[in-house]
Amino acid sequence: MTDCSPSGSTIAEAEAFLAAHPEIEAFDIILHDANGIGRGKIIRRHELLSFYKSGRHLPISILGLDICGEDVHETGLIWDQGDGDLRAWPIPGTLVPLHGTHPPRGEVFMSMYTLDGAPMTSDPRHALAAQVEALAAGGLRPAGAFELEFFLLDNERDQYGRMQPARDVLDGRKSHKTEVYSVDHLHGMLPLFSDIYAGAKAAGISAETMISEYAPGQYELTLHYREDVLSAADDLVRLKRIVRAQARAHGVTACFMAKPNEDYAGSGMHFHVSMQDEAGRNVFMEEREGEWSETILHALGGLRETMAESMLVFAPHANSWRRFASQSYAPVSPSWGVNNRSVALRIPAGDIRARRIEHRPSGVDANPYLVAATVLAGIRHGLKNRIDPGPETTGNGYEDGGDSDIPPDWRSAIEAAKGSAFLRDALGADMHRTFTAIKAAEYARVMRRVSEVDFDLYLHTV
Repeated sequence: MTDCSPSGSTIAEAEAFLAAHPEIEAFDIILHDANGIGRGKIIRRHELLSFYKSGRHLPISILGLDICGEDVHETGLIWDQGDGDLRAWPIPGTLVPLHGTHPPRGEVFMSMYTLDGAPMTSDPRHALAAQVEALAAGGLRPAGAFELEFFLLDNERDQYGRMQPARDVLDGRKSHKTEVYSVDHLHGMLPLFSDIYAGAKAAGISAETMISEYAPGQYELTLHYREDVLSAADDLVRLKRIVRAQARAHGVTACFMAKPNEDYAGSGMHFHVSMQDEAGRNVFMEEREGEWSETILHALGGLRETMAESMLVFAPHANSWRRFASQSYAPVSPSWGVNNRSVALRIPAGDIRARRIEHRPSGVDANPYLVAATVLAGIRHGLKNRIDPGPETTGNGYEDGGDSDIPPDWRSAIEAAKGSAFLRDALGADMHRTFTAIKAAEYARVMRRVSEVDFDLYLHTV
């Protein structure tokens, strides 16, 4: 058993934080599971130094839970191992104060390790770290950022039981219109948005542009580009917690389902990614604008070739698959294009020095650690095998998917993921087994549920 933090955290970091924040009384210590759900404990102020000195014992089963927090025995993480304890250690640089909490609290992220200090390989953050290390061995460093789309909803449903957009927190005004890019519409939520930005600032997150998106009650918040992809994923999961907490404080519900409204666009989690060499040069950058480098083309080729078998990572839930529809701003085929929002892999317009790929398939309900790990593995696959991405899609990408092998539904995606050697390598064998077992268990849970749709369609007709 080790008492030296394998994560690289130090007691000095905790001591300095406590000295700078004498008002903080407690801390959320958070581990993210296969679904990206934060699980852990709330500890008191006097326990923080002990956590940094010796870690915290947690049951191995915490990483084998489904979306409802129920054990999934097929993961091999429950009784197969006696539900023994492993140790979670704080992640350096993730200890931050929380905005607007009473009494004041902080939070810190943690990762799971074996008792002798080896990374616990069903921890999603370790899966991403392994892909970052594999790229580093080839002299490459990934940089990136996620976009966060979400809905703000009323706490009460309408007379038909449907979710409805939240009233403005400023004056209670209500709108059922698609207020896309309306600046005046944003003003009604400014008190809430101000608290979100304050929470992000307190946590060291550079939250940037807020827009009103393409559905009633839908918004998008962008994040500053990070030279460390692990930090980019940390930013995304932390920002979701901030948005949810501040929305709740203002009396509305923040919704991160991929498709909460059948009549409007769903919420994506687009991942912008580029690569730097050891000299800090962006290797996706072309010599002359528009004459694409072989590096970015091979990266696109790898992402295209591996997309179908990876879709369970990008669309992990039953609701995720409702987001994919023609002309919905969600891609329906593994297409690529330039300055084109109808494709799955977009090269945004702009300065060639900032050249990057925007990976668009993921819903906001996906786990950003697993998304980033899978995307980086796809890029590695393309670079290693010098894969041609095929012709660029121009115009309407929704008319360019006739021969797509993208799974048509959740069950097909689960089966494709289970049999994928690529995804097993991308996530690691243990994380792959854990993730696919959890998804299979969740599929079984959904399919045995007798829903209101069943009664509506069949009660009086069959």
